[in-house]
Amino acid sequence: MRFQTLASHKWFVAASLASALLGGAIMSGQLGDRSVAIADEKPAAKTQLLRHVVLFKFKESSSEADVQKVVDEFGKLKSKIPQIYAYEHGTENSPEGLADGFTHCFLVTFKSEADRAAYLPHADHLAFVDVLKPHLDKVLVVDYWTNE
Repeated sequence: MRFQTLASHKWFVAASLASALLGGAIMSGQLGDRSVAIADEKPAAKTQLLRHVVLFKFKESSSEADVQKVVDEFGKLKSKIPQIYAYEHGTENSPEGLADGFTHCFLVTFKSEADRAAYLPHADHLAFVDVLKPHLDKVLVVDYWTNE
């Protein structure tokens, strides 16, 4: 009985030693001639982005062509204002019925608050606002940082 316990103990010590040696090789980044990933390397930090959400409720007197012109002009800003990182838009289609008359959503993405600060007074943005104003009943704007 004593022999089995001692043998088991020796096996445990040998296994622990091998594990420690192998673990040291992994942690150092080398195992023989092969490179391996370092076990405690932290994942790269994800870049946060600044989202600028804009919702429009158009006047009832505005035609479909008027609304489409606003949508088209908003979409052109991405190619005119270099601070815009990304742009997308869509029309409301929620089955909940809570849109309160807002029909169009636009998402403009910036990499920094400085980029957003350059966008807001930019001449092309202001020209777009001039196209929008005659057709705008209400606007809702929400900005937030992504949590990725």
